Amino acid sequence: QLSKDIPGTLKALGAMGYEGVELENAFGRSGAEWKGHLDAARLKACGFHHTLAELSGDKLAGSVEFNQAIGNRNLIIRSLEPAVYTSADLLKKTADEVNAVAERLKPHRMRVGYHNHTTDFNRIDGEYWWNRFADLTSKDVILQFDTGNASEMEGVTPQSFLARNAGRTVTMHVKPFSRKDPNAYLGADELDWPAILKAAEGTGGVEWYIIEYEKEGIPPLEALKANLERFKKLRS
Repeated sequence: QLSKDIPGTLKALGAMGYEGVELENAFGRSGAEWKGHLDAARLKACGFHHTLAELSGDKLAGSVEFNQAIGNRNLIIRSLEPAVYTSADLLKKTADEVNAVAERLKPHRMRVGYHNHTTDFNRIDGEYWWNRFADLTSKDVILQFDTGNASEMEGVTPQSFLARNAGRTVTMHVKPFSRKDPNAYLGADELDWPAILKAAEGTGGVEWYIIEYEKEGIPPLEALKANLERFKKLRS
């Protein structure tokens, strides 16, 4: 929908009561153009999903320029190469690279972050990959926790990771998860939302909750409206 109608889609989100959006594709438009559309919809940019390559070497300058234009300071790495999730050496190498990006972003008052998928909860020498990454990266690096992705790994409880890595969950993807009903909306799923929200707001350091719902066959805007309403009830 964004690829076909950026201003209309953003205005629809703003009308639902959303305060911000996290982008993952510029669709070839400039940062200034996006800022105009965001302002018209009364939305803030709370993040942008990048590849690590887009935040490295000579490419970083262009990424910084775009995010400055849209008013976003959270540059989130969307994923890593599959081998990184099974190798302690590659994990350390990647963490060093992310720490270097964090230092380069400091003068711009921006932060780098990383978004989890399911394989982030593989274990290496008995410890979760996610916790190893947390320990190897600077406290300036955002650990963007995705509740749905994490819960796909048997035995993972999101609230325990939010509490363990205090102050690092600056932004969090609020995504329902249910084995019984994969299409369940927030509150009708199997996650312990009171415990998750308590951990996110008590020790996690959350600044933005980012509602995500991506099931085939369900109109995205309809699902986002319903989940926002349910989320507000969960926090009331």
